[in-house]
Amino acid sequence: MIYVIYAITMWKVFAKAGYPGILALIPIVNWIILVKIAGMSGWFVLLYLIPIVNIVFAIVVAVKEGANFGKGGVFSFFLLWLFPVIGHLIIGFGSAQYRRV
Repeated sequence: MIYVIYAITMWKVFAKAGYPGILALIPIVNWIILVKIAGMSGWFVLLYLIPIVNIVFAIVVAVKEGANFGKGGVFSFFLLWLFPVIGHLIIGFGSAQYRRV
């Protein structure tokens, strides 16, 4: 059930960033698009496979993604990294606009 809600919120985030929302339903591809939304190369997704590095990388992606949607570091850390369903719900259905920083 949580994955369905998360996929819907990611669909809206992808659409706001100019990517097809359907890509949010494909498990590995949604990571690649999320990294691209953060302003990084899709190849960086491979860092998610390295233990410990994946935690640091996930925080970096969350902060960069938040910055591209006009959100601060605290919002990004807590609501895009710790509680991504809530953070993406706010970004996807809120008034945040995507602008690549």
